[in-house]
Amino acid sequence: MTAGLLGSDRPLVEAYDCALVDLDGVTYLGHEPIPWAADSLVAARRRGMRIVFVTNNASRPPTVVAEQLTGLGIPAGPEDVMTASQSAASLLASRLTPGDKVLVVGTDALREAVREQGFVVVASADDEPVAVAQGYGPEVGWAQLAEAAYAIERGAWHVASNLDTSLPQARGFAPGNGALVMAVQAATGVVPDSAGKPEPTMYRLAAERVGGVRPLVVGDRLDTDLAGARAGGFAGLHVLTGVSSARDDVLADAAFRPTYLGADLRSLLEPHVAPQPAAEGWWSCREAAARVRDGVLELDDRGADVMDVVRAACAAAWAAADEGTPVDAARVPDFPLG
Repeated sequence: MTAGLLGSDRPLVEAYDCALVDLDGVTYLGHEPIPWAADSLVAARRRGMRIVFVTNNASRPPTVVAEQLTGLGIPAGPEDVMTASQSAASLLASRLTPGDKVLVVGTDALREAVREQGFVVVASADDEPVAVAQGYGPEVGWAQLAEAAYAIERGAWHVASNLDTSLPQARGFAPGNGALVMAVQAATGVVPDSAGKPEPTMYRLAAERVGGVRPLVVGDRLDTDLAGARAGGFAGLHVLTGVSSARDDVLADAAFRPTYLGADLRSLLEPHVAPQPAAEGWWSCREAAARVRDGVLELDDRGADVMDVVRAACAAAWAAADEGTPVDAARVPDFPLG
């Protein structure tokens, strides 16, 4: 797959057989729905796209996530949800033997997933666990982090459900599991293995679950959702309803770049125009154009749709960066979506 934006003459819902959709920042923020998310996902299903919700949040079991989605107008069952807890438990199973002891830091959802793989869940380093599974939980505090550190210092394998440093909420961005993992890592000096995005494990498991052969990853974070898509060789749609912004897209490293850009989930139902190179270093996307000259991003956006401006800007900035002339970040504007 190229590291540039692609085009699709057909709506993405017709070009891909399943969508692997992130939750926080894509379908909802905290407990609040994101505009057009429910209608777009329901419409995508009606047109034949299979959908699996793939989340780095390890704090809730699939049944609870499915209930929230259903309450927001997106009918879902637990089979439609793939969590970081399930992925972490699968990672543990790749090395451990059923009956091994695992110290779990997190919620009941992670403990349940670990037990389902046949492991014995413990809460103290004195129980001599062979691994520590660490996931997000709002009640996680110093005592649990300390037990994890003690066990890891004694040789336990440290597995993190994910390394998201922040968690989007209705009131703003709260510390995510990655922030708590960093505290344990700072105390022990041991770098954990991660089961969540940007590792592509969850995407592969989710696509296999529904028999998807042409999956599309849909997410709001470049450093997890879209990086995981690139790492797994999947096409990725970045929607601008969560953490990463359009400006972040323009400045993105090759490993984080999306395949498609959309303002929100309505972009699943639309064709996508790929930017094209033009004369004098310009890149055009319908009425919008952009180029990088002497490291400065220049825009011709008169009368153009803002998403086309962003697409043209990404094409110009990425081409310049790949040729060894990165754009001056201080001169890249925000792209207000209205």
